[in-house]
Amino acid sequence: MDHLDRLEAQSIYILREAYKNFGKLGMLWSIGKDSTVLLWLTKKAFFGYSPFPLIHVDTTYKIPKMIEYRDRMAKEYNLDLIVHINQEAIEAGMGPDKGRLECCRALKTEGLQQVVTQYEFEGLILGIRRDEEGSRSKERVFSERNKDSEWDYTHQPPELWDQFKTDFPRGNHIRVHPLLHWNEIDIWSYIGREKIPLIDLYFAKNGKRYRSLGCAPCTGMIDSHATTVEEIIEELKNTQIAERAGRAQDQEDAYAMQKLRKDGYM
Repeated sequence: MDHLDRLEAQSIYILREAYKNFGKLGMLWSIGKDSTVLLWLTKKAFFGYSPFPLIHVDTTYKIPKMIEYRDRMAKEYNLDLIVHINQEAIEAGMGPDKGRLECCRALKTEGLQQVVTQYEFEGLILGIRRDEEGSRSKERVFSERNKDSEWDYTHQPPELWDQFKTDFPRGNHIRVHPLLHWNEIDIWSYIGREKIPLIDLYFAKNGKRYRSLGCAPCTGMIDSHATTVEEIIEELKNTQIAERAGRAQDQEDAYAMQKLRKDGYM
């Protein structure tokens, strides 16, 4: 087995452990590279289909091409897709002009909690990675939240030698992270090897591309001439710029993402 084989095998093991040990699970699909790789792995783990409904929390501020790609792929893959908007917040005028952290909290965190409550999910599967952002490095593969999806990042069980804790008090909410051990170059190498269909916003046009995808008003492009997976990997090997440097909400506060994720953000 090579490096990518080992990463793939561990992620498939985690997905199957989640399926075996927990009740009703949903899987978040942000339409980005990580959650699209997660969907690909899920289809491999369960013989060509996803036993989990996919969830997209739509803020109504996404880049239009993301929504086009979402709808096209949902139809092509025959996905059980839940699209949810925090309509009350939108109708009250919520948007980035109210403050980016406040907007994320209302449209993403509260929106996600509404989905969990409405569909009675016991847990969610997410495509986050430890190397992507500081607060995510504190996560566990099987991460416990309380019934309101709040995360106590100061109280995390050890996960030594792949011994994962799966016996949580009933009523608590569980987050499952099958990609936690991957890094950004691993993701792109796997996309290249597997030839995974990906939204073309990641590939350079006119000297610019997106490295991380989010809401249009809060997501910047980077200077780049990388138009292929191989060129993106080479670019990543030579950059000192953080992956989420173009995400405006991360710049609002030194602990912005940790504060959001403590309250239930992705």
